[in-house]
Amino acid sequence: QVQLVESGGGVVQAGSSLRLSCVTAGRTFSTVAWFRQAPGKAREFVSAIRGSSGNTFQADSVRGRFTIVRDNAKNTVYLQMNSLKPEDTAVYHCAATNRGASAYLRTSYDYWGQGTQVTVSS
Repeated sequence: QVQLVESGGGVVQAGSSLRLSCVTAGRTFSTVAWFRQAPGKAREFVSAIRGSSGNTFQADSVRGRFTIVRDNAKNTVYLQMNSLKPEDTAVYHCAATNRGASAYLRTSYDYWGQGTQVTVSS
């Protein structure tokens, strides 16, 4: 019954920018995160934002390039991706939880979107 809907993916050249959107259906979550899964690799943590404090978390691989923000009026969490690299190519998934667990772990999240494809060419 809980749906997270991602959008904003596409095919871009290295150095370009994309903004991914995750609509959270008007619900309040303790944490909303982005994970990604590249071909042949496990799903990995990208970034997260806390619902209460607004504190953000990011993987070392994207620090300084990606920014997670939220627009409560639109019930949407965004992932602004700048200076994209070919290694950023993956399916990006939005995830959410009401539990106060680690922001970094897949097991912390109860709700997942279907994903949006990001492809970065060299």
